[in-house]
Amino acid sequence: MAERMLKFTTTPKATPAKRAAETRSHDFHEIYADFIDAKAAEQASRCSQCGIPFCQTHCPLHNNIPDWLRMTAEGRLEEAYELSQATNSMPEVCGRICPQDRLCEGSCTIEQSGHGTVTIGAVERYLTDKAWEMGWVAPLKPGPARGRSVGVVGAGPAGLAAAERLREAGYAVTVYDRHDRAGGLLIYGIPSFKLEKEVVDRRTRRLAEGGVEFRLNFEVGRDATLDELRERHDAVLLAVGVYAARDLTAPGAGSAGVTAALDYLIASNRKGLGDTVPEFDSGALNAEGRDVVVIGGGDTAMDCVRTAVRQGATSVACLYRRDRANMPGSVREVAHAEEEGVVFEWLAAPRAVSGDAGRATGVRAARMRLGAPDPSGRQTPEEVEGADFELPASLVIKALGFDPENLPEAFAAPDLAVTRWGTVKADLRSMMTSIPGVFAAGDIVRGASLVVWAIRDGRDAADAIHAYLSQPALAAAE
Repeated sequence: MAERMLKFTTTPKATPAKRAAETRSHDFHEIYADFIDAKAAEQASRCSQCGIPFCQTHCPLHNNIPDWLRMTAEGRLEEAYELSQATNSMPEVCGRICPQDRLCEGSCTIEQSGHGTVTIGAVERYLTDKAWEMGWVAPLKPGPARGRSVGVVGAGPAGLAAAERLREAGYAVTVYDRHDRAGGLLIYGIPSFKLEKEVVDRRTRRLAEGGVEFRLNFEVGRDATLDELRERHDAVLLAVGVYAARDLTAPGAGSAGVTAALDYLIASNRKGLGDTVPEFDSGALNAEGRDVVVIGGGDTAMDCVRTAVRQGATSVACLYRRDRANMPGSVREVAHAEEEGVVFEWLAAPRAVSGDAGRATGVRAARMRLGAPDPSGRQTPEEVEGADFELPASLVIKALGFDPENLPEAFAAPDLAVTRWGTVKADLRSMMTSIPGVFAAGDIVRGASLVVWAIRDGRDAADAIHAYLSQPALAAAE
C-alpha cells in the first residue's frame, strides 16, 4: 500500500477536464468530464492517509474518505464504491454539488501543507457513476415487513434519504410532494450544468422499484391535513425544506421584471425537462436578450447568474454587499461564473429598482465598505456616501435566501411548534416535533443549508423513527 499512496509530493493535484467557458456557456450540460480510471487512481493515490482524517471529520456524513481513496488507488473500485455508499445515500450527487472546498477538501491536510488537496469530490462522483455503469448499484432490498407505515412529506434529499433507510428497515413508506417529480431542489432548484436530472431520476426510480410509494402533486393542507396523514401512518416525517423567498425591500421592488430566484430557476429547469412553461415562453422568466442583475451572494445567486448566461442574456451582473472573501457561495462557483462572463459588483447593495410598475429598467446601487463586526463576528456593511451607481436591468433576480413557510397554518396543525425563525422545533436527539409521532429533518429544522446536511438529517431521522416505532409500549398498544 505504501508504494501506491503518499504521492502528493510528486503528483500534482488534477481535476477532471473542464469544458471551455465559451463552449459550456451555451448549453446546460455538466461542465466537467468524467475521470478516466487511471486518473482517478492517480489522484486517489495522493491521499496522505492521515492518522486523524480531517476530511472525514469535516464531512457532515463522516464518509470513510481515506479508506475508499486507498481502495481506488489500488484498483478495488467496487469495494471503494460499497464503502462510499455505506454512509451516503447519494454519493454521486454530493460529488457534483457539495462545496468540497468548504468541507472535506478544504480540510485536507496536504491542502494545508501547500501541495493541493486530493480531489475528493471528483473521485466520489467517479466511483458512483462507475458503479451505475457496471451494475454494482444493487436494487433497494426491503427488510422484513414490520406491518407499520411511515409518511414522508417532501421528496427532496432529506426525504429521499429517510425513505430509503426506512424501506430497508422493512417499513411501508409513502413520500408526498407538491411537485410533479420527486427530487425537490435537486430537480427544480439546481441547474443541469451542475446536476443533470437523470442522476436524480435514477435514484428515485430505484426507490420506487424497491417499494417506496410516491404521491406527487400532493399538497399537505390542500389534499390532506397533517392530522389525516397521522391517521394513515404510524409516524410522519416533515422534510419539506424552506421555500419562502426573502423579499427585496427597496423602492421599485414590485416592478414587472423583478422575480424570486427559485421561480426563475424552476422555470428554467422545467423548460429543460420539456415542460410547457408559459412564464418562460412569454419572456417573463427568460433572460434571453436582457440585461440581468442578480442580488445575493450564495450558491443560489451563482445558479441564477450562470443560468442567465446560458439563456443568452445581453449582460449579467451580480450585486453582493460584502467582498469576495466574505461571500457565502462556493469559491469554485464564483470562478466558474467569472469565466463565463458574469460581472461581480462587490461591496454593492441595491438602493432602488429603476423604471416603473410595468417594467424595470435598472438597479441603482450604493457602494459599501465593511465596518465593525456584528454579533456573529462578520463585518457589517456600511454605505459609502455619494458613491451610488446605476446598472441596466430589465430582469432583476432576488437571491437573498429562503425562510420557512408557515407550516402550522398551511398544514392546519396549530399544535406544531416552531421557532422564532419559523423553523420547526424538533428534539435534537429524538428528532420528534411537539406532536407525538411527527418528526422533522433537513432545512425545515436547521434553516437553509447544504444538500449533504439534508441527507445526513434524513438518515438520522429514519433511525430516530425506527427507534420510536420499536418501543415496547407502542408494540403493546397494537
